[in-house]
Amino acid sequence: MEMDYQKLLQDVSPLLVTYGLRAAGVLGLLLVAWLIAGWVSRILGHALQRAHFDITLTKFSSKMVRWLVLVMAILGCLSMFGIETTSFAAVLGAASLAMGLALQGTLSNFAAGMMLLVFRPFKVGDWITTANESGRVDEIELFTTSLDTGDNRRVILPNGAIFGSVIENASYHPARRVEVAVGVEYRADIDRTREVLLKAALDVPGRLDDPAPAVLLSGLGDSSVQWLVRVWCPTSDYWVVRDAATRSVKLALDRARIGIPFPTMNLHVESGASERLRISA
Repeated sequence: MEMDYQKLLQDVSPLLVTYGLRAAGVLGLLLVAWLIAGWVSRILGHALQRAHFDITLTKFSSKMVRWLVLVMAILGCLSMFGIETTSFAAVLGAASLAMGLALQGTLSNFAAGMMLLVFRPFKVGDWITTANESGRVDEIELFTTSLDTGDNRRVILPNGAIFGSVIENASYHPARRVEVAVGVEYRADIDRTREVLLKAALDVPGRLDDPAPAVLLSGLGDSSVQWLVRVWCPTSDYWVVRDAATRSVKLALDRARIGIPFPTMNLHVESGASERLRISA
């Protein structure tokens, strides 16, 4: 019995020494890889922050680099024990394909989020209209984008829906055009009406001098002559200047005694054997 134990010990000792050294090497390699991964992640994060890169993409890139270093270290450790990493890579690829098919909606939002962060059709603080929603951008994440509407509601949209639809960015340019449509009575003199409306446009507070205000005769309606009064303003003051422009146009027409007609309806009653009612606008 003692001879069998000694023989077993002699047979096992080389294996213990060999695999024990490999295990110690693996632990040392993993420890070094862990330290290097953290160091590379921090260096990349600081570099992207100094470059004023997007904070969301910065954090994501730092974590991805860290896990990439760790995965490479683990594959190296497996090869030290004689495990074929090629077969492992094939299994990993098959698993990734299965996960991709199962999470294709989530991955689509992730890819759309990356595209939004790279191409920057809008940024935090912009007022946008997309996917049938309008609001000010509060946060752009990897999978979703948060909007705050004009009545202070939080709307969270998947990035896939945003990137796949038309995006209207009202805050992109530093200046916007304010347009007030108004109809005046047909008996009003055309040239005098233009003069009154242009004076009203010039009196709008907060407008820009360049481009200059403009008054356009836009059409002849059923009951009024249609005009467009246009002024330009800083984008941040759009709603204030629009209110002021509308007020200035109304007051100017009132002072000039130029009427703003409204739709009328004439009622005709024909008497006779069979009374008929005829209505005309």
